[in-house]
Amino acid sequence: MTESTRPEARVPRGFVDRRARDLAAERAILDAVSEIYERYGFERLETGAFEYADALGKFLPDADRPNEGVFALQDDDEQWMALRYDLTAPLARFAAQTWETLPKPFRRYAYGPVWRNEKPGPGRFREFTQCDADTVGSARPEADAEIIAMAVEGLQAAGLPAGSAVLKINNRKLLDGLFDAHGVADPKQRLTALRAMDKYDRLGLDGVRELLGKGRLDESGDYTKGAELASPAIVAVESFLAAAGSPDLSRADVVAALANLGLGEKGAEALTELSQIDAALTAMGVAQDAARIDPTVVRGLEYYTGAVFEAELLLATTDEKGQPMRFGSVGGGGRYDDLVARFTGERTPATGFSFGVSRLAAALRAAGRDLSAQVRGPVVVIAFDQARMADYFKVAEELRSAGVAAEVYLGQSGMKAQMKYADRRLSPAAVIVGEDELAAGTVTIKDLDLGRALSAKVTDNAEWREQRPGQQTVLRAELVATVRKILDQAS
Repeated sequence: MTESTRPEARVPRGFVDRRARDLAAERAILDAVSEIYERYGFERLETGAFEYADALGKFLPDADRPNEGVFALQDDDEQWMALRYDLTAPLARFAAQTWETLPKPFRRYAYGPVWRNEKPGPGRFREFTQCDADTVGSARPEADAEIIAMAVEGLQAAGLPAGSAVLKINNRKLLDGLFDAHGVADPKQRLTALRAMDKYDRLGLDGVRELLGKGRLDESGDYTKGAELASPAIVAVESFLAAAGSPDLSRADVVAALANLGLGEKGAEALTELSQIDAALTAMGVAQDAARIDPTVVRGLEYYTGAVFEAELLLATTDEKGQPMRFGSVGGGGRYDDLVARFTGERTPATGFSFGVSRLAAALRAAGRDLSAQVRGPVVVIAFDQARMADYFKVAEELRSAGVAAEVYLGQSGMKAQMKYADRRLSPAAVIVGEDELAAGTVTIKDLDLGRALSAKVTDNAEWREQRPGQQTVLRAELVATVRKILDQAS
């Protein structure tokens, strides 16, 4: 190929290449969370990457725009199918298709990549890994509570210590009751008001008040048209948002405060459900500061039908430049009782929680808890002489047989470059088997972790060479035990 016909090596926009350390961090999260979900009695379900496009619900492409929002293609039978946008739509399809054979309620968890044909941006990718847990077939508020308790425990197992995240709980029926009680009947007006309330954390009460009224002009000069609610309705929304009060309020205290607002029949129904969720959470030992009721939470404006919840990161986080940043939500969920009905025509209650695995890994990294830092490379056996390659492979195989990851260096470089290679692999140790070692029945082992630590303290090159930090020569029979000791010290 000529230079003019060579393709440019590039990754498509919105997609990323991930090396072993990033993948290992995500795998550690998934392994830890899976153990929690299975302990709660949830079974793992894996569905295919593609679904028929009409199974994707509100993300169904328009007839003349089959790739809008999803990556779709036409099968040989001229049916449109698309890469899954999330893990919930495939669950709804699976439940509807196999409902007669499933244990009911059906409790499942799933994880895997999802794809979105949207404009990529910082931290916004077209492919990423999600992890979901859902209960289909139970209308009990206790099912919501169990999902919340499991989310709290799962996030802690993934690496967020107790007190570093909070599950905020609300109920969409409270919002419906609020609007019903104050004559806000227009669906578009309600939707605009809900979007305004969703900005409470970012804009505060003053900003929300403007968006509930005529509108708001932000600092950039952009104007957002408001919901144009009547003054009594705006005051009622403000009182509703203020009911969250101090984070120190118990779940029962918040329910009591909301009960004084007069939220009509739907609101009363929601408060009963929230009280039942509180009782179940208390019974399961979920602390008040780990999961609290917060009426400012607004999620899935056209999707959720009852309880909603959102996991907010409380840890101090910094960006790549070391500047403080607010990370915000690391997961969320709620009750969606209308999704399976798209296939069956019968309302089927369902509730679930979902988090982005890459986003959670990024949150841990931003909080200084990078799981990828725990990923180590293999022990590297240094290769000096082509004629001795069989001896080097015997050393590597001895380590592998003992359960230690090991490799023989297969490049063409000398000793210095091989040691640099081992360092870049984050190898815990390098094994040297030269002519002297072979003759004496010994091996020389360099503890690379110790060498890295000591190198920061020794400033004189001559002293460094004299001390030979982290290096020892042992009998060949002691190879495995010596390497294991290094590995144990590093763990």
